[in-house]
Amino acid sequence: MAAPNPALGAANPQREGVPWAAVWHQQIFSRIGIGADVSLLGIGIKATTPLDDYFDLRGMFNFLGYTSGRFEVDGFNINANIHMASIGAAADFYPKNSMVRLSGGAYLYNGNKLSAATKIAGGTSFTLDGQNYYSSTATPLTGEAVLGLNTAKVAPMFSFGFGRFVPHSNRHWSFPSEIGAFYMGAPTITVSTAGEVCTDKAQTKCTDVGDQSNPIGIEFNNSLNGQLARWRKDLDKVKFYPIFAFSVVYSFNIR
Repeated sequence: MAAPNPALGAANPQREGVPWAAVWHQQIFSRIGIGADVSLLGIGIKATTPLDDYFDLRGMFNFLGYTSGRFEVDGFNINANIHMASIGAAADFYPKNSMVRLSGGAYLYNGNKLSAATKIAGGTSFTLDGQNYYSSTATPLTGEAVLGLNTAKVAPMFSFGFGRFVPHSNRHWSFPSEIGAFYMGAPTITVSTAGEVCTDKAQTKCTDVGDQSNPIGIEFNNSLNGQLARWRKDLDKVKFYPIFAFSVVYSFNIR
């Protein structure tokens, strides 16, 4: 049995008498749902309030900071970092007042990025843009790389989901799901290097990578720029970031 639809501006009746499965017609800003999730955007905190029976307004905040600690792979000592931070807002539409949800909005702040620092053990060989090099034993090569997932500072998003963030009944808990994507723009990649590099295993032909007067330094930087151009061309094809989340939300009356 469906609950009555109170007149606009009338006091919000007591929900305790409404059956669990009943649908209660929402007044604007009458309830709020506070929830959390874990997704590819990190840890998510969200707040949702109804606008009417068909639309909710949702605010979203995601964050994650993680440092891997130093680990070694084939002579490369690596320390990786994940820094995720985003703030957004979305309108949730429930066609025919159903449990199915279509959402559109934008991330108004996008600070998502990945970074890594490495020190290449002396004598370790590596290839850049088809050219083979060796890290110097006297002054091992070091490098830092940053992958920016935030070219679009304001990132439009669209998603599809099931379940209401704010139940239209006397329930407090809900478990909505969501899948979609937002436009982040083509990722950026920057690399900085220091130390010495050699072109032979015996390390008789070495130079500081910052020495642009030395043919080896010039060759190394040309190879690095060539490799970066390849990576950037590949990254240019990946302009959307996936959204996949399963949330736990607690709702309560605010008027």
